[in-house]
Amino acid sequence: MTKKAAIVLALIMLLIVGWVLFLDGGATQIIINGEELTGPLKGIVGAGGLIVASIALFCMAIFLVFVFAGIGIFVLGGFIVIGLIMAWLTFPILLFLLLPLAIVWVFVAFVRHGS
Repeated sequence: MTKKAAIVLALIMLLIVGWVLFLDGGATQIIINGEELTGPLKGIVGAGGLIVASIALFCMAIFLVFVFAGIGIFVLGGFIVIGLIMAWLTFPILLFLLLPLAIVWVFVAFVRHGS
């Protein structure tokens, strides 16, 4: 599944590069020393800029994955704490019954994991 998605995304990127190179966008002009860049270098420089922009966007996407994953951990921890507080407020006597049960559960988990 992941390999197929990577191949499809690579093909889409190649199609975009081909579109930019062969179907001149019209609005984009590359000007060096006051003169417009023409000839075969125009396509190469344009593709280079597109590749650099694609790499920058890919790096930004990786960065955002880690940022959102970190934020997600804090949000999940907050939900757990809020749930514990709400359970304690709803059933205050239940907390004193569940704490010994939790200790026994952890002990059994350690014993089963060791064997």
